[in-house]
Formats: sequence, C-alpha cells, structure tokens
Amino acid sequence: MPVILRFKGYTFFFYSNEGNPRESLHIHVRNAGNEAKFWLMPMVQLARNDGFNARELKELNDVIEQHKKLFEETWNEYFS
Repeated sequence: MPVILRFKGYTFFFYSNEGNPRESLHIHVRNAGNEAKFWLMPMVQLARNDGFNARELKELNDVIEQHKKLFEETWNEYFS
C-alpha cells in the first residue's frame, strides 16, 4: 500500500494489488476509520465514500486536484 501524501491527518494511497486487471488510475484517502476512493482520469471524481461528510469530500477533492500530477506520476512509476 504505497502512501503518497499525508495531509491534515488524511492518508492518500493506492493498493498495490487492487483489481485484476488493474483498475484505472485512482487514489484512496483514509482518516479515522473513514475511506474514500477518487478516480483521477479523465477528471477527479468521487468513486466511493465510506464515512466522510460533504465538507470533507470537498476538501479532499481540492487536495487531490492540487496533487493530481504527483499521484499520476507515482502511480505510473510504481506500475511500470
């Protein structure tokens, strides 16, 4: 489970063995037992939410938008 970013108690990561075939580019976010998954392509979009409220999801979406390039580069480097 490569962790890419930690921000305000949130952990941004992806699973190294998720899906066969592997799912499209995405990022997971976890904090205090809550977890969400966001697709990164073609645009940042919530895929699944387990526990975050609307305000938190908005903040997470903004953080992901700001670090999208980092997430994409890390994903591509890891899986190449």
